[in-house]
Amino acid sequence: MGQVPVLKPKQVIKLLEALDFKEVRQRGSHKQFRHADGRTTTVPVHQGRDITPILLRQIAKDINLTIDEFIQVK
Repeated sequence: MGQVPVLKPKQVIKLLEALDFKEVRQRGSHKQFRHADGRTTTVPVHQGRDITPILLRQIAKDINLTIDEFIQVK
């Protein structure tokens, strides 16, 4: 497993959308995404703040993918 990158919230959202996740709701600055099979995750979208490696690992865990599988989605 390589180093986990720091990504922008928009980049994480694009990866989720490429995996067929749909935004189902937003509460404040947190967008919630759901897949048709029931997997869910939340992405914080704060102005000027990145998604840290720790949070990126948690998002990947939420959707049952390894971090490498998640960041290599096209």
